[in-house]
Amino acid sequence: MWRVFVFFIFGVMSCEENLDNTNLLEGAMSLMNPVDFKENIFDQTDNDCSSYNGEYEAEVKDEGEGLSKTSQVKISFDETTCTIEANSIPNHNFNDQGSHFAHEAQAVIHVKTIKRNPEKASEVTPLSLEYDNGVYLNGVKLDLLAAACKGVGDEKVGCFDPSIPWRFDPMSEENNFGTDSHHAHVQPDGSYHYHASPSKIYNTSVEAPVIGFAADGFPIRGPYIKGEDGVLRLVKSSFKLKEGKRQPLEGEYENPGGTYTGQFRDDYEYVEDHGDLDECNGMDYNGTYSYFTTQSFPWVLACFKGTPDASFSKKSKANEGGETGSQGAKRVNSGGRKPPKRGGSGSQGSRGIGSDQKSP
Repeated sequence: MWRVFVFFIFGVMSCEENLDNTNLLEGAMSLMNPVDFKENIFDQTDNDCSSYNGEYEAEVKDEGEGLSKTSQVKISFDETTCTIEANSIPNHNFNDQGSHFAHEAQAVIHVKTIKRNPEKASEVTPLSLEYDNGVYLNGVKLDLLAAACKGVGDEKVGCFDPSIPWRFDPMSEENNFGTDSHHAHVQPDGSYHYHASPSKIYNTSVEAPVIGFAADGFPIRGPYIKGEDGVLRLVKSSFKLKEGKRQPLEGEYENPGGTYTGQFRDDYEYVEDHGDLDECNGMDYNGTYSYFTTQSFPWVLACFKGTPDASFSKKSKANEGGETGSQGAKRVNSGGRKPPKRGGSGSQGSRGIGSDQKSP
């Protein structure tokens, strides 16, 4: 419910999320008086991240491994920003339904900075493999894109150039990412992350509750809005499947052929006014711009309307000798040709391993 607020002060850590980040810490966070928020349903609609200030903790289970884990989150604020510090463990049980995570979930602390009064930029910023897309109020990050493209290496990892087309969409049923029922899995460093908004954390009877914040500071909301009749309905994306057979795209390694099915992010196109939302999967709502969870592509957001904060960067310093997953830090191609430096559709996702690992 997030109605109990515990006020506190703590130092802001300089942290860039992911296994490639030397500022990530493993282990327990120091919480003074945390509120138990196991399986908490977020139902507030306040735009300001300061409304969610507090310390939170939950004992949950990694069902696939049969292990107990502790979720920890701190949210604080000052005049201009909020800081979310979390250990990457969700506040609900996870790794269920035979998801077969490639790596065990670990407590990996990350710190994100959220602007309290974000502003739209003059131009949208495409999604990339160099930034996490957002963070939910339960402290788990949103990472929509994975690092695999048709014809690149073993098609599991290595496709870090955002201009390469035919990226696999982790949410497609045609792809096997080993995700659990919450659309999530684990990166090589143990960080649990979502590929879409899990229904476990939002209230389906509340109009557009805030469930997290994007990297540019704008709220991420649940999928229900009120229609003209005043009845709650699912918000509709303005992206749709293309029609006909897949056409050649500049920079492709291999054309997958066949018809557009949704297996690849390039199978979709934005059609203005096709739905409720704009090209970034958001709209002005409740006094501010907001992104919305949708039941179809692009699932949460398709681009940034504002400017992503540097705390969401995945810039790498560690892991210099190995695979980084879909982080764009060490751009290693796992076989095949070197990715071409050509233009293309920049906000594409993929069927990735590493950060977003496709199961064998």
